[in-house]
Amino acid sequence: MIVLPLNSWCQLSMSVLGDSYSAFEGFVEPDSNAIWYAPDMQYNNNVRQAEAMWWWLLADTLQLSVQRNNSFSGSTICNTGYFHRDYSDRSFVARMNNIGTPDLLIVFGGTNDCWIGVPLGEYTYSDWSKDQLLMFRPALCRLLDQLRRQYPQTMTLFVCNSDLKEPYTTSMKDACHHYGIDFLQLTDIDKQSGHPSVLGMKQISRQIADFLASSLRWTVCQTHRHKMWKFFR
Repeated sequence: MIVLPLNSWCQLSMSVLGDSYSAFEGFVEPDSNAIWYAPDMQYNNNVRQAEAMWWWLLADTLQLSVQRNNSFSGSTICNTGYFHRDYSDRSFVARMNNIGTPDLLIVFGGTNDCWIGVPLGEYTYSDWSKDQLLMFRPALCRLLDQLRRQYPQTMTLFVCNSDLKEPYTTSMKDACHHYGIDFLQLTDIDKQSGHPSVLGMKQISRQIADFLASSLRWTVCQTHRHKMWKFFR
């Protein structure tokens, strides 16, 4: 658990289910997950501290504790990975049961599925086969269905990267709409080596914070926790 230096019992918690865009060395759980960002990173990217990551900035801005960051660099939503490898050990579908019990869950993925060009498949809303989970749309639906059922008290926000191919972006938006899950399309994110820079991380954090500020669900979530805090004081 990553606990920022905040102190109220009524503090809301956040978890992240992500890929390389959210994976900083020493700040992923389980710690065997592959990371991309690190203090001594070899890539051409200026994010060298965890404090520059979008989730750290967001938690600091909204006074959240980060309960779990289950991010895995290179991971796909479906079970098809790079070079057609089996990613059933690291896909979002494989990791969706390991996010803790947060008030807010941010799912930030789909980038690698798009970069690889995994098969889109058809929207499938039940009875998923092993072969279907090798395709993007069925696996995406499986993910969202499970999150909605397993974490009914959690506000889930699906964040979509900027500059992805339209079929993948539309698929994420449509699937979220079907399951009643909030969807945020990022825009104009600054990147270096295909990944958010320091500026890009600030832009992501700001766009998520702005979305939450306008969300009725987030207002209800905050209000409920504040009432519980007052009751137990």
